[in-house]
Amino acid sequence: MPMKDRIQAKFEEVRASGRTAAFIAYVCAGDPDFETSFQVCRALIEAGVDILELGAPFSDPVADGLTNQLAAQRALEAGMTQEKVMALIKRVRALSETPIILYTYYNLIFTQGLETYTARAKAAGIDGLLTLDLPPEEAEPLRKASSAQNLANIFIVAPTTPPERIPLITKPASGFIYYVSREGVTGERATMADNLGRAIKGIKAHTSLPVVIGFGISQPDHVRQAAAAADGVVVGSALVNCIARETQNPQKAIETIAAKARTLMQGLTPQG
Repeated sequence: MPMKDRIQAKFEEVRASGRTAAFIAYVCAGDPDFETSFQVCRALIEAGVDILELGAPFSDPVADGLTNQLAAQRALEAGMTQEKVMALIKRVRALSETPIILYTYYNLIFTQGLETYTARAKAAGIDGLLTLDLPPEEAEPLRKASSAQNLANIFIVAPTTPPERIPLITKPASGFIYYVSREGVTGERATMADNLGRAIKGIKAHTSLPVVIGFGISQPDHVRQAAAAADGVVVGSALVNCIARETQNPQKAIETIAAKARTLMQGLTPQG
């Protein structure tokens, strides 16, 4: 067991506080530029998000919808590199003990060497890796390298995942399990899927890890519905769009995204 597991401690804190679920905020590292991205992270932490999920900008983000693709493009065009991603996270870590998850793609890890990358990630202050295109059958080398650094490896279960495959996904996982609420790529949706409770129950039959729900959550009522079923709620595109709409006015983008996060987190307060 790691000496200090920020992810586990955060979920325990949320449960002890009586809140319905943890709120996980996703933004792309370096969007629209390094300094604004840092201020966005600061604003989200100050707004009270429980976990920060930072996307590593990548030229071929196959799991991402248009909103997050464009965010990665803005970051890359502003000169964001993997070195700068680590520098940004190190700067954010100096501010706060909020858990930080890196949402990334395997090529960005593999090309640096697994041991080298995981050591750098740990030194920067990252708590876990969510590697979008790494199936569990091929994950053992990264899991081993991550475990040596006390980094969590987070895996995804989709609505299309066959029930018999779920144990294969949950067994090598740590930190939490990420359930994708809808088929397809990331992006805002008008409605939530109606079988969340059943899906989460099916996953929890195979793991004691927290299970969070992401993809398509964009309104306080969506947050409320997801929180009723899961241990955490991930919001990405609805926050990233706050940046996209204000690329020429960074200060307004920072203020808008913090306000959006606070509005969405109202869905974590039980009604009645």
